[in-house]
Amino acid sequence: MRIDVVSAVPKILEGPLTESILKRAQSKKLARIVVHDLRDFAEGKYRHVDDKPFGGGAGMLLKPEPFFKCLNGLLKERTYDEVIYLTPQGVTFSQKRANVLSLKDNIILICGHYKGIDQRVIDRFVTMELSIGNYVITGGETAALVVIDAVVRLIPGVLGDSESALTDSFQTETGFDSPAYTRPAEYEGLKVPEVLLGGNHKEIARWRGKMGSKKYKRVKKKKLN
Repeated sequence: MRIDVVSAVPKILEGPLTESILKRAQSKKLARIVVHDLRDFAEGKYRHVDDKPFGGGAGMLLKPEPFFKCLNGLLKERTYDEVIYLTPQGVTFSQKRANVLSLKDNIILICGHYKGIDQRVIDRFVTMELSIGNYVITGGETAALVVIDAVVRLIPGVLGDSESALTDSFQTETGFDSPAYTRPAEYEGLKVPEVLLGGNHKEIARWRGKMGSKKYKRVKKKKLN
């Protein structure tokens, strides 16, 4: 899988993309993540990528020209399954959507910044507008990292345990994990539930499902209140 990320501030992406699961996925050549600096496609001495919006108003917009040059170049090189713009106005990102995206061969993630990007970029290139939640963050880079992490870990062979991704929370019916414990079996008077120590995997699975459901109902009740 190849993921191209277009950003005006690519340094935000550098650390997370070279650590942990994402580093492993790239080392195994199961995923290729390529970051493109929008300023490399800007013109002029100072490589400006932003300007004031027509009609007035506060803030700055990312200009269309650098995006057009970058995206046209990428689209000449290969076919992309999705060109995604990270924006609070997009459809909400979910585990189901991560599952679908993990089956794609090539995707582009466009990171907005300031007050966003020129609408003409969206009209010409974008196939999906995606949001990680109903709130505003400084730029799309953080949102892109969330999407990349959630998608790449689903690629077969990335995780050490082949079942890990399938048993994650939100892959289950309720979307909630049961409580988890490790050694020691007792610590400062706090004990691990007996069912987890007995080795009966059917009973353990039943207990985990029950506890996940209880947590789901408890959280749902809090939201309603």
